[in-house]
Amino acid sequence: MKTINWGIIGCGNVTEVKSGPAYKLTSGFNIEAVMRRDREKLEDYAKRHNINKTYTDADALINDSSIDAVYIATPPDSHKLYALKVAAAGKPCCIEKPLSPSYADSLEIYNAFKEKNIPLFVAYYRRSLPRFLKVKEWLANNFIGDVRHISAHLSKPANQTDLLKKDNWRTDSKIAPAGYFDDLASHGLDLFTFFLGDIENTKGFSLNQQNLYSAKDAVTASWLHKNGITGSGTWNFGCSDHVDHVTIYGSKGTIEFSVFHENPIVLKSESKTQSLVIENPKHIQTPHVENMKAVLFNELAAHPSSGKTALHTSWVMDKILDKL
Repeated sequence: MKTINWGIIGCGNVTEVKSGPAYKLTSGFNIEAVMRRDREKLEDYAKRHNINKTYTDADALINDSSIDAVYIATPPDSHKLYALKVAAAGKPCCIEKPLSPSYADSLEIYNAFKEKNIPLFVAYYRRSLPRFLKVKEWLANNFIGDVRHISAHLSKPANQTDLLKKDNWRTDSKIAPAGYFDDLASHGLDLFTFFLGDIENTKGFSLNQQNLYSAKDAVTASWLHKNGITGSGTWNFGCSDHVDHVTIYGSKGTIEFSVFHENPIVLKSESKTQSLVIENPKHIQTPHVENMKAVLFNELAAHPSSGKTALHTSWVMDKILDKL
């Protein structure tokens, strides 16, 4: 089996436990090089993770002939810049979510890879996690009958970084215009289309209620899936309680789960009632990365999270934020 050598652009927190080790531990994959502008932090990361090559220049990593594929793990505002360069170099790519801060930029990224027929993956890794595959299985088995509606609620209190008004890319409107909605709600919305199909139309309201940072902190929306299922959601990052709860309502029962918390997934129906605790893997992106390997080695026809599926999520988010 050929080994695919990956290069990582942006070896920050997300790559420490969530993703980086998954690439190292997946058979057939190897992390050959990492890039970060801060030389001291770069060398420290490479030493701790036993990686051969380091770069402070992304172009040098992308054009290194020993690098077969590139993982872009930077904040969203630089995804387009690096992705177009990776596409030009003709290399498969995985990009952290969201694909970009806007649908227009996401579409440009998607088209660049599509035109060259190069694999593009996006790190909506929840599509590959066992706990959510069980929810999809319950839906496929028609345990709750015809699905009628999905309702999602995510709220959190402001953290110390917010309250002290310290720099944070997740609340900087130039990087993430809708703040934590861009970072967190993208996971949920992407998951909902994975379960219930693409969304046909959506409308929303978004604003900044706390004035702690430049990005928005409160979003509410309603939407319609192409198959006639309705949906509603609220995301607020200035509430007293941390709530992470989703309910899918059907003609014969309900399914409840959390997008981020490892709470039990709960099925209540006429034919079956079940509550399951399915823990996430230590390196949470492992199933996602293993599915990428399966696609690249022609063991799997399509990855659950592709450029196309992520592009749809970007469209949904821009529609909610009234940017389209």
